[in-house]
Amino acid sequence: MPSNTFDLLDQLAARGFIHQSTDFDGLRLALSQGPITFYLGFDATADSLHVGHLQALMLMRHLQHAGHKPILLIGGATTRIGDPSFRDSSRPVLTEAQIQHNINGITGCFARYIQLGDGPSDGLVVDNADWLDGIGYLQFLDQVGRHFSINRLLTFDAVRNRLEREHSLSFQEFGYTLLQAHDFTELARRYNCTLQLGGADQWANIINGVELGRRQGCQPLFGLTMPLLTTRDGRKMGKSASGAVWLNGDKLSPYDFWQFWRNCDDADVGRFLALFSELPLDEVARLSALEGAELNQAKIILANAATALAHGEQAARDAEATARALFTAQETDAELPQLSVSAEDLAGGLSLTDLLLRHNLQPSRSAIRRLASGGGLLLNGERQSNPDQPLQAWQLGRRLSLGKKRHYLLQAR
Repeated sequence: MPSNTFDLLDQLAARGFIHQSTDFDGLRLALSQGPITFYLGFDATADSLHVGHLQALMLMRHLQHAGHKPILLIGGATTRIGDPSFRDSSRPVLTEAQIQHNINGITGCFARYIQLGDGPSDGLVVDNADWLDGIGYLQFLDQVGRHFSINRLLTFDAVRNRLEREHSLSFQEFGYTLLQAHDFTELARRYNCTLQLGGADQWANIINGVELGRRQGCQPLFGLTMPLLTTRDGRKMGKSASGAVWLNGDKLSPYDFWQFWRNCDDADVGRFLALFSELPLDEVARLSALEGAELNQAKIILANAATALAHGEQAARDAEATARALFTAQETDAELPQLSVSAEDLAGGLSLTDLLLRHNLQPSRSAIRRLASGGGLLLNGERQSNPDQPLQAWQLGRRLSLGKKRHYLLQAR
């Protein structure tokens, strides 16, 4: 790890983590004077984090390795409101039970990337419901609301864009930025937290927190944002052609997670190695310079590094071994009977159950469910426990096995 503050910030920038800061010079000085406490917020809108969160988790990991203390702030309260930043519509309203379920799911992701505990630089998981649930409306207006100008809030891009497109923006959502600003100052008071991390789309919210701290007489607060991360084809990081790339293994298998990285665009390999592995930058540069078939080895190194962090070293080794075995078997797959699936089938929600019945490969839906529950229904060697789930485009080209002796190839029509 870097030996001093300047090395740390410079290397973070070289890896692609840094977009803007509210005060680079002030932040450098604060870091040079000793370890600081920093935080990143996560609203509980799903029961798992996805790869779009990895950039932030890896930045927190680097800062923690340099001796600084992370706080992972769960939005148990703000999830009920929903951050309107650069959205055209309101988020669905979640029940308390759904929010708690989601909190349980995403909390499990943290420990794979951040050392949690009671040590000086160990991370803390904090819920903003601890203070927001207990504050009254009039008290909030007095402590927080009076420091904000409606005129200024209306100039922020996230608000202005929503209004210019004539999309509804509720007062509840409009007040979200005040709640996030209050979170920052509350963490400053409770935990001496002086740095907030966020994506580029959080810039306005972070500025508001820094400004609120100044007006309330807090110690100097800082913000640091990361660039919006997209893949070469312009998709926001976190999504694939078939949906979100989840970090929890019960939502996306370690093998499919591994394949996401293995199949990334050639132009993304160097960027992703810098962000999502802990390889030295000179090694990243060497791997990025590879061309042709040699670049595939760099992709495997990337896939192994990302999967080992998310699911463990053994899961990464198993995924690579499975991929190699399937690659070896591809020549024989060409000789397998083919089951064709059209784009219309996918759009209509065709499931494995529907496909097997269409081709008279099983006598009934109950027989298919028994086959699946017994572990006899597999795609590329992975058990399919829910055969009624709609097929996805990324599953085409895979070997469908019914027991040990009957094999077919799913093929796009």
